[in-house]
Amino acid sequence: MQHGTYSVDVDAPAGAVYATLADRPRWPLFLRSSIHVERLDFDGVDDRFQAWTQQYGTVRSCLVRRTLDAGARRIDFRHEVPAGPVLAHSGRWRVETRAGGRCRLVLDHDMTLERGGPGDADAAVWATDARRAAELARLGAVAERWDRLEQLLLSFEESVRIKGPAELVYSFLCSIGDWPGRVPHLLSARVAEEQPGVQHVRTETRCGALVRSTETVRVCFPHALRIIAKVTVPQEPFQAHTTEWSVVPGDRDVTAFAHHQVLLREDPHVAAAARAHARDLLRGQSRAVLNCAKWHAETAVRTL
Repeated sequence: MQHGTYSVDVDAPAGAVYATLADRPRWPLFLRSSIHVERLDFDGVDDRFQAWTQQYGTVRSCLVRRTLDAGARRIDFRHEVPAGPVLAHSGRWRVETRAGGRCRLVLDHDMTLERGGPGDADAAVWATDARRAAELARLGAVAERWDRLEQLLLSFEESVRIKGPAELVYSFLCSIGDWPGRVPHLLSARVAEEQPGVQHVRTETRCGALVRSTETVRVCFPHALRIIAKVTVPQEPFQAHTTEWSVVPGDRDVTAFAHHQVLLREDPHVAAAARAHARDLLRGQSRAVLNCAKWHAETAVRTL
């Protein structure tokens, strides 16, 4: 069993820091290692979710339960199903008020590891220490922008109605390796599936006169007809970018959606222009993919 305590001083009000901690579904925009958070239950106090994170190139998931205490600015957590080599993991986040509108963010945690060789525990503790220190620093940096964060966040969606089977639409959206030659802006796509439903994708995309390389992790939910994608190496002007592709069956047709969430890099001189550029770029690329999915599904139906 290992115990650790980590802390960082934050130049932001304690309430803003606590709000950043409590908003767990938006952590994929705040933390590079966080891929997706699927909230299962939440009543304002008790919170239960599945979280996917990327650690050293490998995507792992864990089931977490939290208890939120806004008055005390404290969040207790316990991993119901931790990711190996961790057997048990629990702890608490605390926000302590300091003078001058500052605060201290503190994380205490206890962790039980699988029995291994003499150096296994040390390696796991070292990796956890490094990851936790980076998380605290990043969450603190996000909270310090609390008064202008909403100006850097974007959330919007594109959709198209399709007269074809939902399964065909989802199959096209899932098969990103087949998009080059069909989706105009996508020049190449290399896909590696380390485990069922988790895709690591490296693409080359044409953006005007530029060609950009992008790395993305996609978590696929075939029974729900959903795909969550996070760009792990974002390009300007993006600091973070996630997309949810989904297919919703209707009475006579289906609707395919691309819902984007974006955190822009902070540059006060180009903020408005960056928002417009990001929105226009992603809308155009999404429409291209959705229209190709529409053609794929409707052509197959006419052929049958």
